[in-house]
Amino acid sequence: MNLKIQNSNPNISELKKQFTIHNSQLKLTGSKSETNRLLLLQALYPNLLLENPSTSDDSEVMIKALHSPFTIHHSPLIDVHHAGTAMRFLTAYFAIQEGFEVCLTGSSRMKERPIQILVDALNELGAEISYLEKDGFPPLKIKGKKPTKSKVSLPANVSSQYISALLLIAPKLENGLELILEGEITSVSYIKMTLALLNKIGVETSFIENKIIVKPQFTIRNSQYTIESDWSSASYWYSISALSEIGTQITLSSFKENSLQGDFALVEIYKNFGVETVFHNNHSITISKVTNKFQKSFNFNLQSSPDIAQTIAVTCFGLGISCHLKGLRTLKIKETDRLEALRIELTKLGAIISVTNDSLTLEKSENVNANIRISTYQDHRMAMAFAPLALKVPIIIENAEVVSKSYPTFWEDFKQFGFLLEENESD
Repeated sequence: MNLKIQNSNPNISELKKQFTIHNSQLKLTGSKSETNRLLLLQALYPNLLLENPSTSDDSEVMIKALHSPFTIHHSPLIDVHHAGTAMRFLTAYFAIQEGFEVCLTGSSRMKERPIQILVDALNELGAEISYLEKDGFPPLKIKGKKPTKSKVSLPANVSSQYISALLLIAPKLENGLELILEGEITSVSYIKMTLALLNKIGVETSFIENKIIVKPQFTIRNSQYTIESDWSSASYWYSISALSEIGTQITLSSFKENSLQGDFALVEIYKNFGVETVFHNNHSITISKVTNKFQKSFNFNLQSSPDIAQTIAVTCFGLGISCHLKGLRTLKIKETDRLEALRIELTKLGAIISVTNDSLTLEKSENVNANIRISTYQDHRMAMAFAPLALKVPIIIENAEVVSKSYPTFWEDFKQFGFLLEENESD
């Protein structure tokens, strides 16, 4: 499905200043990052109850996989499609299911996303994982075994999902886990999120310099955890606010001022674009456009929150300001090569942009080309990051349904802001 999106009122200055939904506020789905970690922990500790889980495709994939009917005599084929988090977390989970065997696969893009570092680490701990096609990449054949070791090392600059996958199964290992991270650590906020969630259910951990220790914990007390809404999903509303007129207010729930999510960095970053955030006692937030007076060039290190890089780049382009974003190494192995995808699509819109393996540089642009078709590359964040530009010009989002990967109700919520959405046939 291709969607043409345009502002229903071509005079942007007349956009309604107050924006609320369902008579009060827009409730975003639970954090995908928190949900998928907690779903795995729930599989290990069934007396853990979860409130406000994500309704995303990725989380549905996790639920389906964790409830797959497999026995010692039946080895199911589990397909995670495009869900990278599920591929990494499930690889670790099934590796310790003693006596069981599964085949874990995914989409054609998933088969291009490396997993060897995690597989090597698990095999070093005593797992038995082999490749069914190309060495170093899914699909995988996993024979569940009782791990025999408790110490392992891996490069620190890899995807944090490899590290989190190991940490999540660590309390079920006989002697826990001692994990040494070699080199500079990337996406440290996601590692800290995983450790914080382990602590919430009673698992003892420590993270000192480049050594992480997780103590064994074979049972936990009955526990209930309410999952915070997704800050990555909130980023698109911050972008809309930044591109709107002064006075626009958007109320969202349910968010915490002491969030575990790295993308919480939005609150400080978007102050640079004239957007202020107010936290309320009912866990809602109101984001407001308060000024158009800001710098015309920005430098951000997004090493701890790379998932909001697309949103920030598009915001800067829409505001006609330049930016340099770094710390983006992991974006090249996501649903697509996000840096290259940004370069191609922003160039179509009239941007002057360059990328490296770790960074993006956007020059100041005066105009935004109208009625451009944005390719989404099977990447949910490409679709949602570019949508706010409809405040400036009509825009066409190809394969718009891809948003269901993380934010299934995005277009329904987006429409209520005053945009016209109509299906657009492919050329």
